[in-house]
Parts: sequence; C-alpha cells; structure tokens
Amino acid sequence: MGMSPEKTQQSLLRVKPVSLISLTDPGLALAQRLLAFLPEAEHLHRPQPFQETVRKRFLAGRRLILFCAVGIVVRTLGPVLRDKYQDPAVLVLDEHGRFVAPILSGHEGGANEWARQIAQFLNAQAVITGAQRYTQPLLVAGMGCNRGCPLALLLDLLDATLLSHGLQRRELNALASIELKRDEIGLQQLAELLKLPIVFYPAALLNEYRDRLSRSSEIVFRETGCYGVAEAAALAGAESLVERRHRAELLIPKQKNTDATLAIARIYGNSDG
Repeated sequence: MGMSPEKTQQSLLRVKPVSLISLTDPGLALAQRLLAFLPEAEHLHRPQPFQETVRKRFLAGRRLILFCAVGIVVRTLGPVLRDKYQDPAVLVLDEHGRFVAPILSGHEGGANEWARQIAQFLNAQAVITGAQRYTQPLLVAGMGCNRGCPLALLLDLLDATLLSHGLQRRELNALASIELKRDEIGLQQLAELLKLPIVFYPAALLNEYRDRLSRSSEIVFRETGCYGVAEAAALAGAESLVERRHRAELLIPKQKNTDATLAIARIYGNSDG
C-alpha cells in the first residue's frame, strides 16, 4: 500500500540536506554542474580544515557527495562512523564524472538509489557493490484535462505517448491527477478501462514539485492553483508507491492534445515477488 498524500508531503519535508565537497578544478566544475540537479545543496570547494569540515557535516546528518578518491573519504569518515541506520548516505564521484559510487548507507540511507539518480543526470555509471534487492521500475501517468474531456481523447493521448516511447499500457502502475478533476467521468472511465488506481492530489501538494517541472505555467496556476498538473501529479503519484522516501523522475515530460495533458514519472521500488 502506498503512502497517503499527507504522508508523502511529510516525507518531502524530512529529506536530509546535501553537501557537495570538491577538491580539484575538474571536481569544482562537476559540482557546479550537479547543482542544477540539487539546487538547494551546499557546495564547499577545498574546505579547510578538510577532515573536520566533512566530519561535522556527516555527524549533523547531511548527505554527502565528495569529488575525490575513495581512500580520502574512508580515512576521513572512518573515525566517526556509527551504523547504517544512523549514518547519512555518502556518494563518491571521480572528478571527471564517469562513476558514482555509494560508500555508506546504500540500502537504509538510500545511497544506492540516489547514486542511480545522480548517474542518470550526469550520464555516468553507478557502481553498486553491495548485495542488490530486486527492484523494478514503477510508472505513473499524470493527467490533466479540460472540463468534460471524453474518454476517447484521454485514451488517444495515452496510447500515442506510450507507443512513441516504446511502452505498453500494462507497464503503468497507477494514474494521478489534481483534486479539481476528481469528478471527471473521462478520467474515472480511463482508470476503470485500464484497471488501474487513480489518485487525486490537492494543488498545494502538487506545488511542492514546481522546481522539478519541465515548464512552470502561470496560466495553469490561475486555473488550478498549481503550476503544472500532469507532471506534478505523475511525480507525486510515483513517490507515493514506495514506503521509503525516493525521488521519482520524469520519464516522459508533458504531452498534450486538444483537451488533455499527460506525463509519465518513474520510480524504482522493491518488488513483492
């Protein structure tokens, strides 16, 4: 069972802050590039004293991304390690951005999944060395529509989008939209046809995803109270499918026809099999 919208919103507030720490000029450039993906992260370049600065942030519970050799990280954090349930996630990247390695709290702290997300953003390789849990991609289609939009138009948009991206209906796990559309017959019929659950989120929660939208629309905000229905609903719906906090990604940004919009988000979750 997925988390309720209220629990999803609470988990959004519990995400630990991030510190990026670089030591070389190429590492500095890579960290600056990564700030586009982690705009709220702290970035420290050649902090002094190095070990004290890193340990202080680690003990404060900040997730760390270090652009340096693994040995430096091991020698720095070794004396302050506690256990996998308390230690925050730590990633190490080579200064050229080719590899992303989770060093601490791979499962419990989410470092493995975080490494995959960072690697995808940088077009790098995630190096996961721990025992892997069987995970699978979970897909949620977020949808918006004009008042009275018929099932046929919703289905046409969905099928055309899936086909153009090599996906099938059976790969979807859920549908999502804004609370404002809860009484839309077309959306209800679509969920029934596909035999999928559909979740409706309040505009306030969807606004939590504003900085992750491919495009923020003032027009949509005036009409709905949020800056993008389809993409935000897809992300919120995907993140509600897993019990532990993970970050969903937009697999397919907003598509539209005359009366509807659609986006598909992906998240990796543990299989029940």
